Amino acid sequence: MVPLSLALGAAPAQAASCTTSTGPYQKEVEKFMGLKVDGRQSPSDCKAIQTFQRWHGITPTIGYAGTVTWRTMSTILAQRAAGTTPNKAGACPTNKGRIACVDLTRQLSWIQDGAKLTYGPVPVRTGRDGAETRTGAKRIYYRSANHWSTLYKVWMPHSQFFDGGQAFHSVTKSMYNPPGSAGCVNMRPADAKAYWNLLRNGDDVHVYGRKPGT
Repeated sequence: MVPLSLALGAAPAQAASCTTSTGPYQKEVEKFMGLKVDGRQSPSDCKAIQTFQRWHGITPTIGYAGTVTWRTMSTILAQRAAGTTPNKAGACPTNKGRIACVDLTRQLSWIQDGAKLTYGPVPVRTGRDGAETRTGAKRIYYRSANHWSTLYKVWMPHSQFFDGGQAFHSVTKSMYNPPGSAGCVNMRPADAKAYWNLLRNGDDVHVYGRKPGT
């Protein structure tokens, strides 16, 4: 089934024309979506893939099982596999007390206190190729509940800055909308608000991994 519960934004727009071309990740996409896995594009395959693409802002929205579509699905699978133990590999420090962890590879974030998970994991949308979210040990140094970006001319609700102009903040688009942010860690509104309520200036942030496609 199409994981529409993970989607954000308005309802899908009117469908574009469907492609009849079989994509390089046809079988993988068919399996992900619960379709007949035969490796051949069909009208029903195309419509299902189109729905997924529209929800997540993947263009062109023609139902083609290409690299970006499969990369998005692979990320969702990795997030599902994380379950309630996102730090199983121990990549995020457990000796700093309260800390916000950001795994660029899986596009996941969570808050832990020592080794105890206190919020998440939740999907995030990090920096695109050429504007990557910087890795390393950070700390929240400035918070603004209703921040206005003078650079991008957009509102950034529940902003918590941890590295120069890079911050946790809310957006209303899908967390899987390519190619990504300008470096910030985009979050769903409810998750950004929860981070705002749980974190404070001086709290640690640890960013690691590498976003697929960068």
